[in-house]
Amino acid sequence: MIRISFLYPNEPHKKFNQNYFLKNHMPLVHERLSGLGLIKYEVDKGLGGSTVESPPPFVSACHLYFNSVEEFRSAMAKHAAELIGDVPNYTDIQPQMQISEIV
Repeated sequence: MIRISFLYPNEPHKKFNQNYFLKNHMPLVHERLSGLGLIKYEVDKGLGGSTVESPPPFVSACHLYFNSVEEFRSAMAKHAAELIGDVPNYTDIQPQMQISEIV
């Protein structure tokens, strides 16, 4: 199983609308990708860094789970334009992406 993580760095003067992300964007991701191999998704909201009092390095993250990188690529080939096109509705942060194998 693989996990694709989109990490949204906590950058000064950047916006991140967590409500839109949770209520609109992630349901759209689920609707478009679930029939194409998406097993599940998870969302993290950053609360703190090395201490609870310090700012989190990431304001949010989402994790998409697929059986293979090929499934992810195939699913995104069909819906990437729409999903990426929705990003400005909730953030102006450029996310970092990581593909991981769950071991």
